[in-house]
Amino acid sequence: MGGLTSYFIRRFLLMIPTFLGITMIFFFILQIVPGGPLEMEMMKLKAGMANAGGEAGGGGTGSSMGQVEIPAEAMAKMKAYYGVDKPIPVRYLNWLWNVLHLNLGVSYVYAQPVWDVIKSRFPVSIYFGLIGLILEYSVCVPLGVFKAVKNGSKFDVVSSVLVFIGYSTPGWALGAVLLVMLGGGSFWSVFPLGDFRSVNWAHLSLWGKIVDQAYHTVLPIIAYMIGGFASLTVLMKNSLLENLGQDYVRTAFAKGLSEKRVIFVHALRNSLIPVTTGIGGLLGLFMAGSYLIERTFNINGIGMLGYTSIIQRDYPVSLGFLVIGGLIGLTGAIISDMVYALVDPRIRFK
Repeated sequence: MGGLTSYFIRRFLLMIPTFLGITMIFFFILQIVPGGPLEMEMMKLKAGMANAGGEAGGGGTGSSMGQVEIPAEAMAKMKAYYGVDKPIPVRYLNWLWNVLHLNLGVSYVYAQPVWDVIKSRFPVSIYFGLIGLILEYSVCVPLGVFKAVKNGSKFDVVSSVLVFIGYSTPGWALGAVLLVMLGGGSFWSVFPLGDFRSVNWAHLSLWGKIVDQAYHTVLPIIAYMIGGFASLTVLMKNSLLENLGQDYVRTAFAKGLSEKRVIFVHALRNSLIPVTTGIGGLLGLFMAGSYLIERTFNINGIGMLGYTSIIQRDYPVSLGFLVIGGLIGLTGAIISDMVYALVDPRIRFK
């Protein structure tokens, strides 16, 4: 137990330099790329001043944008507001100091604390992440086991073809096809045409809210799951097939144990090891989202916010995503190791 404890202490300590390295690289890239928030604000001000000059001059085109000068005092205030009045290393240290005090800054676009902006999108991400996780494991594990037991059969061949077709199909493309075939306004108008909930969701009864939410969940969750569904099924099948070829399985058969007992009592437990250890990494699903899928279904989730924060140069939100997502990813890796040690008693961390 002492070795296990010391191992996880070292892993937790290793999170510190890893986190610093990730944030430092991303922060420096944001500071040196052209078209930052200060440049965008300067372009807006120059455009406004140029238009004002043109109107004052009698409605002509006015002065060109390059000829408009921003007062030095206004420029200094703008640099201080966007935090670019100091060297990049100093900016990073100031930002890191605020992060250590649980202050992620204020969004340039939403004029709200970054944590509040990100937190407002968490329900959508957690909702789809949890449902996808539960459905994937509850369907893929039994399906993979059945495919391994029926390896080489007609069912295995047909299901493998369908699984690999699903794996090669982008989730957003499948979502678009499903909307055309089953969305509102189509021939089979079964499901709504996007959105996370109906506009009048708050005024529905409890049962009405459940039904409405379910209708808005079916198509997006299929698009979210399609890739992970295929990979998890194949992983479960291959893991069980590998264990069925081990010596301890042949010994169990030689002792006269039934096939069902050998598979589901002896082989299945070891086969679940590579599947269950991926649970920690799936924590990242709560932050990742998918911009393309959310765009397809018009869902304002984490993926959409992360993409728009980069496009709009909302650096505080982008860095806030990095902090939260990085911590979740590093924590998920440690959880994976812990689950690995729990399900496989042969593992000894040194």
